[in-house]
Amino acid sequence: MMKHALSATTITGDPVKNAAGDDLGQIEEIVIDLDNGRVAYAVLAAGGFLGMGEKYFAIPWDRLTVDLDNKEVVINVDRDLLENAPGFDKDNWPEATDNAWVGDVYRYYDSVPYWDDVPLT
Repeated sequence: MMKHALSATTITGDPVKNAAGDDLGQIEEIVIDLDNGRVAYAVLAAGGFLGMGEKYFAIPWDRLTVDLDNKEVVINVDRDLLENAPGFDKDNWPEATDNAWVGDVYRYYDSVPYWDDVPLT
C-alpha cells in the first residue's frame, strides 16, 4: 500500500541537508530506472555560485528521506563523505544506464544496488 507519493518536480530544487543539519545543496534531478520501475538515484547539486562551479553527485535513493513538513531532503551522509564522493559536472553527466558506474556509486555510500541480489561484503 502506498502511503506517500510526490512528483519528481516537487522534489527537484528542494534544499538538501544531512542529519547534522549541514546545508549540502539541492536536488537537481531524479533518475528513474524504467526497466525496473524504481528511482535509481537523485542528483545533488552542491557548491558553486549561481550555478557556476557546481559539482553534481548521484545519491542512492535509499540514502534520502523527504521531509514533507520542512520541504527539504535529508541524506544520511556526513559532509566529509560527500566532499570526497565521485561527482560530475553539469556538462558531463555519466550514462545513467551504466550499471558499473551506478553500482560504484551505491557501494561508495555503502548501499546495496537494488538490482543486485548479492549483499556487499
